[in-house]
Amino acid sequence: MDRYSEGMPPAKRVTITDIARLAGVSPGAVSFALNGRPGVSDETRQRILAVAAEHDWLPSSTARALTGARAGVIGFAVNRPARTLGAEAFFTDLVAGVQSALAPHRTALQTAIVASVDDELATHRRWRSAHQVDGVIVIDPRDDDPRLPALRALGLPAIVIGSVASRPGDPATLWVDDRRVAATLFAHLVELGHGDIAYVAGPAEFQHTKLRAEVLAATADHAHVIATDSSPAAASAALHELLDRPAPPTAVVFDNDVMAIAGLRAAQERGISVPAALSIASFDDSVVAALVHPSITCMTRDTFGLGADAAAFLLEQIDAPDVLPDRAAAVPRLTVRDSTAPPR
Repeated sequence: MDRYSEGMPPAKRVTITDIARLAGVSPGAVSFALNGRPGVSDETRQRILAVAAEHDWLPSSTARALTGARAGVIGFAVNRPARTLGAEAFFTDLVAGVQSALAPHRTALQTAIVASVDDELATHRRWRSAHQVDGVIVIDPRDDDPRLPALRALGLPAIVIGSVASRPGDPATLWVDDRRVAATLFAHLVELGHGDIAYVAGPAEFQHTKLRAEVLAATADHAHVIATDSSPAAASAALHELLDRPAPPTAVVFDNDVMAIAGLRAAQERGISVPAALSIASFDDSVVAALVHPSITCMTRDTFGLGADAAAFLLEQIDAPDVLPDRAAAVPRLTVRDSTAPPR
């Protein structure tokens, strides 16, 4: 029987006073050492840090707020359906990249899956008021995004991963030129001879969705856009809707690899040969996209590197007294595979 089942209280939290006693120094010296401030010798600092690590000491959020110390955590609130996130290589790679850049700085990542923009705003406010995070990464920006002025009002450092440069006063953006990305992929299809092209997108309010749709309208003779919730089921339904039209498109581009694979399966279930009768492509790439048959033409990006760059940018922003200038991310490259070909 363990001590909890016997009714014993949990172990007492280790305090700065406890660390001072174990290290044989004053509480003030412990505070200097743990917060990286001058006032103690290197030998004493290392002894204090060793004692703190041995006893898994972490400062309380209340104590951090009172002293102005950092939380050692950045936040990432994701407003996407939870059921789709685990299947998307983009988010897995992005989070892995973020964590790889934070680890050398002994900084943790706190994630939250939220159901709406209001929930995301509430999460940012809660994190800020409780001093739980030092800054946040924001994705999927919108035109007139309410999150950006809210973060500015909260004084919470932030970096936006977006498709265009930030407006004056908004948080800095690590931006991928989605207009150029879309032009590259749609131009590939037009060069193959496709004039009737569809784009099965994620939520219509996302900035990158609007940019890609605008590029398609300017590129194809006949453009079709269907906005969905990015789920495989929605992608399959969208493809069926497109193929049931009197003049169906000869090529369909999906927002991500999972949607494209779902569309490929839907086409095959209808006996439609890809790419002989229908070309399929994706704005996101993954190992799976290269392994299915036929393998899927994609825009290949270094999503791991994008996450690492965003985290490093945010750490710099946290240290900076003012909003840093925007930075351009690496532009994805076109990877042509077996799922695209000239139309019949």
